[in-house]
Amino acid sequence: MNVAVTGAAGFVGGHLVDVLRGQGHGVRCLVRKPAQAGRLSALGCELVEGGLDREHALRSLVAGCDTVFHVAGALAARSEAELLAVNRDGSARLARLARAAGVRRLVYVSSLAVTGPAPRGTVLDESGAPRPVTPYGRSKKAGEDAVRESGAPFTIVRPPVVYGPRDRQVLRLFRLARRGCVPLLGDGRQELSLVQATDLGQALLAAATCPRAEGRTYHAAHPEVVTQRELARAVGNAVGRAVRTPALPAVIVRPLLALTGAAARLAGRSTLLSLDKADEFLATAWICSSAALARDAGWHARIPLAEGLTGTARWYAAEGWL
Repeated sequence: MNVAVTGAAGFVGGHLVDVLRGQGHGVRCLVRKPAQAGRLSALGCELVEGGLDREHALRSLVAGCDTVFHVAGALAARSEAELLAVNRDGSARLARLARAAGVRRLVYVSSLAVTGPAPRGTVLDESGAPRPVTPYGRSKKAGEDAVRESGAPFTIVRPPVVYGPRDRQVLRLFRLARRGCVPLLGDGRQELSLVQATDLGQALLAAATCPRAEGRTYHAAHPEVVTQRELARAVGNAVGRAVRTPALPAVIVRPLLALTGAAARLAGRSTLLSLDKADEFLATAWICSSAALARDAGWHARIPLAEGLTGTARWYAAEGWL
């Protein structure tokens, strides 16, 4: 296939590009600064300079492509309006141009944040109504709605926590574990689904090439479920440290997030550690089933958590990140 990828210079998009190029697909990438995308050039990708707000760049990106993978998005912003400008408006613009270009499939990388949290012990499928509890989740839902309304043939994939080499978000957890102490936001019992980035790249390709997946929404996660505390200790094992896991109760977490969020706003920057994320951090569970994607596209996550965390720790150490 000839495919286009937004967010290719980022973490998830970069792993998707590795999967695509490894299978011989031609890849065109949207990048804001081509001079800083040497890894993509080395992989043989064609680069288009621009962002989701540049219609001419998006038109060049999708021209002649069979499939478009829309991975780019904002995780944090100074306001919900800024999140919507990227995750809703940028997605709507890309989907409209993809339809006009005759793209056969637009794969939109959404988030489990759209599905919403689950009661403890409950594994959610895709059949329920979305219940986002954060501005980020609402903005990704708005992006999904924009894709559905565009008329472009689409598939939506909602991953949970994604980890792996080159990730800078979960890196914070590894650095805390290396120091021997990982404070937990809440009681440490929150249940989590995760997926390793290469597995997710394979899931996105499977969704793109499956005829039954058109017009459908899927979760993509490894079936293993862990609590916050178990995850912290597993990361400790990966870095070779026994870790302490003190729990921070909600009465401490909410004021703490309010302070860190206010400090970020005063500095004119965005942060994931803000009060509007409290309902996410303190939810009882974020767990999901990928049975539908397995049924329709034959995808199964292959990388167990312990193996994936160990490989990630080794990559961080080799690159001097840890």
